[in-house]
Amino acid sequence: MSILIGLLVVVALTIFVPVFLVISTQNRLVALDQRCDTAYADIDVHLKHRQNLIPSLVETVRGFANHESSVFLGITQARAEALSAATPAKRMKAEKELTQNITALIALAERYPELRASSHFTELRRELVDAENRITASRRFYNLAVGEYDATLRQFPGNIVARSRGLNVRMPFDLGIERVLIDEPIAIKF
Repeated sequence: MSILIGLLVVVALTIFVPVFLVISTQNRLVALDQRCDTAYADIDVHLKHRQNLIPSLVETVRGFANHESSVFLGITQARAEALSAATPAKRMKAEKELTQNITALIALAERYPELRASSHFTELRRELVDAENRITASRRFYNLAVGEYDATLRQFPGNIVARSRGLNVRMPFDLGIERVLIDEPIAIKF
């Protein structure tokens, strides 16, 4: 009788431990995947806010530097591509391009002292810096969530569960932001 009980315990452990590991790993991967989706949605909100600032910024700079049409065209096209991007990968690429165009616009504005002295431009630039700071914070949170998710996919038994469920690694969100021109304080010379 005790041998039968021992055998049943061994069989039960052999079956239930792997099933428990698979179920708990699947639940962890689902929770991490949801955290990544939530973090991406947070980035998306801040990117949309930044995109809403762009038309006012462009019009303000255009009032002082109307002959710089290639910069205005570039930023307008980059914003349109970012707004219409269908996948996260395309969105990241479009936002990276938009960031480069914003940097070019700010660099252009630096060549016009009367524009830099404009209170409207100063306020728009301050809002843009604030938006960039929020994007950066949200991007860090997203990248941490993606790192944890991707690490879990590579670990045992996550790699087996991920393969059987068709789960793939996620790419970190990198805008390639060169923020020097955006963050520099405006120096007004008299």
